[in-house]
Formats: sequence, structure tokens, C-alpha cells
Amino acid sequence: MLYFSRFKMILIWVAVAITVILAAPNLFPASTLAQLPSWVPKRQMTLGLDLQGGSHILLEMNQNDLIKDRLETTRDEIRTLLRDAKIGYTGLAGTGRVIQVRITDPAQLDAAKTALKTLTDPVAAGLFTGGSIQEMTLDDSEAGLLKFNVTDAGIKYRTSTALAQSIEVVGRRVNELGTTEPIVQRQGDDRILVQVPGLQDPQRLKEILGQTAKLTFQMVDQSMPVQDALNGRPPAGSTVLYSQDDPPVPYLIENRVIVSGENLVDAQATYNSQNNEPVVSFRFDSKGAARFGQATAQNVGKLFAIILDNQVISAPQIREPILGGTGQISGNFTAQSANDLAVLLRAGALPATLTVIEERTVGPGLGQDSIHAGKVAGIIGSILVVAFMFVAYGLLGFLANIALAVHVAMIVGLLSLLGATLTLPGIAGIVLTIGMAVDSNVLIYERIREERRAGRSVIQAIDTGFSKALATIVDSNVTSLIATVVLFYLGTGPVKGFAITYAIGILTTVFTAFTFTRLLVSIWLRRARPKELPRAPVTFVKPGTKIPFMGIRRWTFALSSALSILSVVLFFTVDINYGIDFKGGSLIEVKAKTGTADLADIRSRLTELNIGEVQVQQFGDPNDVLIRVGSQGGGENAEQSVIDKVRGELQDGYDFRRVEVVGPTVSGELAKQGTIAMLVALLGILVYVWFRFEWQFAVGAIVATVHDVVMTIGFFVITGLEFNQSSLAAILTIIGYSLNDTIVVYDRVREDLRKYKKMPLPQLLNNAINETLSRTTLTSVTTTLALLALVLFGGEVIRSFTMAMLFGVVFGTYSSIFIAAPLLILFKLRPSSGTADEQTPVPSKAVAT
Repeated sequence: MLYFSRFKMILIWVAVAITVILAAPNLFPASTLAQLPSWVPKRQMTLGLDLQGGSHILLEMNQNDLIKDRLETTRDEIRTLLRDAKIGYTGLAGTGRVIQVRITDPAQLDAAKTALKTLTDPVAAGLFTGGSIQEMTLDDSEAGLLKFNVTDAGIKYRTSTALAQSIEVVGRRVNELGTTEPIVQRQGDDRILVQVPGLQDPQRLKEILGQTAKLTFQMVDQSMPVQDALNGRPPAGSTVLYSQDDPPVPYLIENRVIVSGENLVDAQATYNSQNNEPVVSFRFDSKGAARFGQATAQNVGKLFAIILDNQVISAPQIREPILGGTGQISGNFTAQSANDLAVLLRAGALPATLTVIEERTVGPGLGQDSIHAGKVAGIIGSILVVAFMFVAYGLLGFLANIALAVHVAMIVGLLSLLGATLTLPGIAGIVLTIGMAVDSNVLIYERIREERRAGRSVIQAIDTGFSKALATIVDSNVTSLIATVVLFYLGTGPVKGFAITYAIGILTTVFTAFTFTRLLVSIWLRRARPKELPRAPVTFVKPGTKIPFMGIRRWTFALSSALSILSVVLFFTVDINYGIDFKGGSLIEVKAKTGTADLADIRSRLTELNIGEVQVQQFGDPNDVLIRVGSQGGGENAEQSVIDKVRGELQDGYDFRRVEVVGPTVSGELAKQGTIAMLVALLGILVYVWFRFEWQFAVGAIVATVHDVVMTIGFFVITGLEFNQSSLAAILTIIGYSLNDTIVVYDRVREDLRKYKKMPLPQLLNNAINETLSRTTLTSVTTTLALLALVLFGGEVIRSFTMAMLFGVVFGTYSSIFIAAPLLILFKLRPSSGTADEQTPVPSKAVAT
């Protein structure tokens, strides 16, 4: 076990060297790396939006727009087809998903069906459905009446094609802003995720993404005054539209479109040569230029309107035919608004309206603060863990610390290689794995000490210690990995970043603790040839400890039952402080530009806006303020209007450092996902433990884990900490940690069941817990030290996450001893038959650690 061939040693050192080289670029600024030779690795970790600033926006397509457009198109097709076929009709109208027409002459009914047959012909959908689909069906059950129904498959097809088109348009719009490495990707059947790192003006991004940008050129109907149209009824074929002015000006517009934005090939913001006002110059393609020239030649002296999303931008008079295919759009623009309109026109129109249903924006200043807080917490946590390991194990602790440094380098190197995104919770994941990575070393070292006390030589004790600890290391880390994988697939944003970091940390832990540490120990053995294991400066759990844990199991069961019932009662009677992730609403963090923030003034000013429930509280420093606005209940757009109102009221005196908006649709989905994640993680762990052990172990582990989850939820209720997605990540991590602890105890119980077949179960459980007590204590202390650094120095943003983790570690340790183990007595576990020889209990000095 301790022998390493030369080839194997070279492979291990090469692997370590490669990861260190991959991690090294993260220690230098990008400007320094740019000066190095091209063959030197330069790839750094990608910082999440919460660390470098930027916007995360989730857009949802309005399917009603698509259905409405489909009905309008179908109505026009029916009108054209019936007129071409010279078939009389009446009552052509559409409502909901149905459009109907009545054929006036029953003798022409069959001819009408033939003429309209193209409407119900299958469409070759290919890419979207894998074949052909029928967009519309015909219902002719009523005499003389033809009803065309839009099918579900047709709506799905239209939505898929429109979403693909929208992604292209949104991508072009975002790229026009000049941002670096934006992400625009499909999410689900009708949503688009947009992430723009380093964006300085998220409000501008939302305005650009929120506009459909359907540009049309239409004639102004001057057959009657617009006021008469407003008071009476507009002429057939005309509609009253309003301008973008304040107050808006009404215009009577002919419905016939002369030219649309589809015929534009270019649009640029420029200035009018006569008055130097910002304008947008445009250029049509050949088809558009011809149609525009013909229309202007026929309507000299009349007004034509330039319309964007059913709003009149301007309505100039045609003084002469415009034959060159170019023109200008004027309309009281600023330089930025003219540029934004040009961006929209160049990118093209969206096929349907996109609504912002979730927004998370972080200012660059807050991102830098978060990076600093994460670095401080990581350095302090690392120093505490390194110092503790040296105090607990002496020279062996020093070797474990070398492996720990390699462990961190491997995490950073793999994150850089994979291009994974490092978020603030991801930094917390690294710090947490620093605390938990030593768990495997502790398991190994405690086994080595135990084997040495049992009379084995130093070399035999070390070799046996590594061998026996391997199965426990694998089992304990797999249970944590199950919870982490669930977190990755069902989490979003920063939570997913935490899952990636934590999962990589779990995998690298096995390598560094078992393989690399074993290599270091074998080198030390060959060179030092020690006669005894290195002494530790401090002994935390004395050898020979025999605490009768099972003797007080009835008391611990009663205590845990009472606390669990109390937690459940509090959960149903006292409102838990749900974050906007689960109840919707807006969260805004602002920082006073000068002096201390005036909470009373902010509260008073926001109350006057009539935006519902508003909470204002200090957040960290005296000049930082956290504002929570309750869900508006008026749909997704109502949530966005709140941000606009708050920004307009406070932006003169405060910098907006963080904005999070979650609409009712997303909040309901996140709550559902959280519940599913919890159940899936528990089910996965139950199956694994059942497979590796017996059903009593699996059920006992799940009961103990549910106990920890209930306790943690009670902790949130009592303390009033905000329960958000990060809190959910904390609970899933607690599940993994608690199972990790429980598996270590259960693994020793299973081993002792084979050794002591006639030992009473309570005594056997006491024996197993005492044998692993030193490991349990040391692991809990190292993890607590790392979490304590996060709580004290990690910043306010992840405070609820780290506080919950700290609480969960304490109760996870408690439950593995006082809940999980005694449950085996309750479930009447009996020693299974085995091949090992029966043994009587070994004296305490030989079994205690």
C-alpha cells in the first residue's frame, strides 16, 4: 500500500505540477499575463456576476402575441384566398385560438374548403418536432361556417421558431452594446437567459431587450380630423396611435404598411446637418427602396408616420419623392436614445414581446468588495485549519497541510481549465472544502494511531490505516457528492457555482488525502525510518475514552423530538423570513454617496411612492442600506416598474450596488425546485446507503438527516435570517455533511458487527462511537473554524448561508452520535453472520482513539 513505483510517483508529481501551473495565472493580473510568452498558460477562473458586476436577466416570451399574430395572418390569408377564388363570405373574425368565416353561398362551400386547404396542410417542422405538424385544423360541423383552430402542436412550433429567432435578435442587441463575453442562451421552452458581465448600466440593457422593435412606415389618414376619430369611430382600415411625446399626441394611421423594418439593411445614430439634433439615418434594401420610393412619389404633400412598437416616433410631410432608399428618423432624441434605436433597428425586430421575469444585477464596486471579503475569509480560514492540523498531528499534520495546499491549487486549476464560473458562494465552497478536506486525513491518521496502539509496527500501522480508511472515505464523500449533484442540476446562478466548486473539492479531496498524502508519508518513512509516530502537541480526545453514549439515548431522543416538534410548530405558526427567491418581489442594496445613509428618510420617500410593503434596514456599514419591496401582484412588469420608481427617487444620493427582482412565476418555480431538490437528494442518499449497508442503516441515516434539516429550518424561524436559494444550498450541503459524519460511525459499526458477534448492541455502538470520537471532534472543529472565518469576514451577502452551515455542522455532529446510532437499537439491528472469528471485546486501551 505504501509502495510507489517510479512511474507512479512521476505521474502523481506531474499531475500536481500541472494543476499548480494551471492555477498560477490566477495570482497575476491580466496585464502581466499578456506580456508572457504565448506557450505559458494564461487562462484564469471566470468570475461570476456577483464578483465582477453585471446583469443576469431572464426573459419570457409572450405566447399570446404569437397566437394573435397567427390569427391576424390567417385572417388576411383567408380574405385573399377567398377573393382570388371569387367566393362570397361574411363574418370573418377571430377570438382566442379560433378564426371563423361564413360562406354566403352554400353551393360554394366545397370550393371554399379547397381554396383554404393550404391553411391545414402539414408544415415540415423538422428541427423542432422531428417531422411535420399540423398548425391548424378545420371544423365544418356547422352548416356554412368554417372554423380554423390553432393546434397545441402549432403553438409549440411557432414558439420554438420564434424563440430561436429571438435568441439571435437578443444576441445581436447585446453585442451591439460592446460588452465582453455576454451569454445569451435558451432556457426551457419559452425563455431566454441573458448574462452580461461588467455592465455599467443595467437599466439601458433592460430597455433595449424589452422592446419588440417592430418598425413600420405607414401613411397618416387625413380623411378626417383625428379628434373626430377619437370621439366617434375611425374609418375602416385606420387606427388611432399615439406618439412618444409627453403628453402623447394622437394620430390617425392607415393600417396598410408601406415598408417594414425587415427591409432595413443599416441604421446609424448621427446628427441633423441643419439643426445638429441627434437623428437615426437608415438605408433600405432594393425591395424596400423601390416600395418606399413609389409610395412617396404617389403621396407628395401628405404625411407619413414612422412607427415603432405601435408608437409614432415622428410624422413628417413628404415634400418630394425619396428615391435613394435612405432617410432619417427624427423625434426629440438624445445621443444615447438615438444610438439605442439604431441598435434595435440593426438587430431586427423580435417576433413576440419578451418580459423580464427575473433580474439580478450587481455593481462592480460590490463585486470588488465581495472578492476582498472572500480572500480575507479564505486566508483566515486556511490559517486556522493549517494551525489546528499541526497542533493535532505534529509532523503528520504538516504533511496534511502540504496536501491541503495542493488540494486548493487543484480546485483553482480545474476551475480555470474547465472555464467554470467562480461565484461568491463558490468562494465559500472553497473555504468549506478546506475545512472538510482534512476530514479524510483525520480519518487516515486516526486509523493509523489506532492500529499502532493495537501493537502493529509504525510501517504496518500506517499501511493498514490507509487501507482501512479508504472505504470510509469513499462512502462519506459519495453521500456529499449526491447532494451536490442535485444542487447543480436544480440550482441556478451563484448556487450552481457553489455546487461546481464543492463537487470539484470533493473529488480532489480523495486524490490529495489518499494518494498524495500517502506518497508524502511513504517518502518520510523511507528517509526518516521512524521508530514511533510523531507526537502531537495537543491531544483533544484521550486514548481509552469510554463515554456511555447509549445510556442517555432516551434523553437525547426526547430532546430531539421536542426540538423537532417545536421547529415544525414554529414553521407553521411563525412566518419564516422568505427571501424574494421564494415569495417574489425586489431587493435593492444601495450605498450613500456621501456620509451615513438616512434610513428614516429613505423609508419615508419610498412609502410615498405607493409601491406596497417596504422594508429598509442597515446592511453592513452605516452607509449601506438594504431595501426590500414586496411582490406587487400585478404581473411581471409591475415588479420592474418598482425598480424604476425606486431608482428615480434615490439615484441622486445613492449608488445602486445590487438589484434582484424575482417575479411571481419564477418564485413559484424556485420554491417547487427547492422541494424537489431536497426530496431527490434524500432519495439518492437513501438508495446509496441501503446499497452499501443494510436497510436499518439507510433509514437511520435518513431519519438523522431529516432531523438536521428540521432543526436548521427551526433555526431560520427563530433567528429571522433570510431564507433564500443560498439557504437552500446550505441545507443540501448540511445533508451531505451530516451523512458524511453518520457514514463514518456506521462504517465502524459495520466493522465491529463482524468482529464482535456476541457483544450487546448498545455496547457495540458505544464502542464504535468512541473509536471514531477523535475523528468526529477534529473534523467538526476544522470545519467550524473555516465556517467561522466565513461568518466573521465573508461579508453580508452570504451571511445567512454561512450561519446556517455553522449551525448545521454542530447539529450534524450531534445527530450522528445521538440520533443515527441509537436508531439502530430501535430498528433491532442484529450482527449479521460472517466469516470472521468470534472475538470478545478488546480492552479499552486497544480500541479507543
